[in-house]
Amino acid sequence: MIGPYTPVQWAGSLAVLGTLALVLVALVVVIARVLLSLPSGQAFLAAYPGEYPLPASAPVGIPAWLNWSHFLNSFFLLLIIRTGWQVHREKRPAAFWSPRGNKRRRISLALWFHQSLDILWIANGVVFVVLLFVTGQWMRIVPTSWDVVPNAVSAALQYAALDWPTENGWVNYNSLQQLSYFAITFVAAPVAIVTGVRLSGVWPRDAERLNRLFPAEWARKLHYPTMLFFVAFIVVHVTLVLATGALRNLNHMYAARGSVDPDAFAGDPTGLLIFAASLLVMTAGWVAARPSVLIPIARLFGDVKQR
Repeated sequence: MIGPYTPVQWAGSLAVLGTLALVLVALVVVIARVLLSLPSGQAFLAAYPGEYPLPASAPVGIPAWLNWSHFLNSFFLLLIIRTGWQVHREKRPAAFWSPRGNKRRRISLALWFHQSLDILWIANGVVFVVLLFVTGQWMRIVPTSWDVVPNAVSAALQYAALDWPTENGWVNYNSLQQLSYFAITFVAAPVAIVTGVRLSGVWPRDAERLNRLFPAEWARKLHYPTMLFFVAFIVVHVTLVLATGALRNLNHMYAARGSVDPDAFAGDPTGLLIFAASLLVMTAGWVAARPSVLIPIARLFGDVKQR
């Protein structure tokens, strides 16, 4: 038995679920293609191609600082998700960490690493948001017109029909991308931070009124689904980056290379090589996130007791 089922039962269940998923995807594609082939659908695409013009003062291009922030965000978020899942599933922690000044407070090593990563992730996010507004890059991910809504619907229909919307992320994201990046930066991230703080030792336990206003149970019910939202976003984001012009998109995101001509860097492998190197760094971080490596680091900031 593997969990509640035998290997054969797991294989059968996965086969049924996979078949149903393929049927559902095929149905969505057919419906989207039919809608866009109608005269009303064609008129809708003509009026709302999937993006709207940015303000005249909006910057063109993706700076190098955004590339670095993007990589650090990916690196920290990968390990945060890994440790969050470990904390969620762990029943017998390998070690416990306590601050030197308060040995009564004891948390698992995995939770200590999770919260430490949270601090680094938040610091990177604060720098990112500050630079976003200082440089004007905020106009690329914050909607500046209500046209974002019908254009996002248009982009979604085009994606669903497997007829990718024409776009050049170096100049302007399509409206569905813009809403997604806005949601991840200004909605999902703050929710993850606030609920994480509520569940951490930083939250004042004796603040009865504050605890009634925001019960820990509410935070738990929000924190885990927010993690699942990040996972879903990452899967869709990476899939579309690779499927809609991998070399061009990776040059934008990792090498700060691009042009108003969407085909200018379509064959340049620089971004792909940097992306491959970043994957090696992420893999090394994933492998290194084990007690034998973490315990000496954790001892620099507190006391560690092993089982």
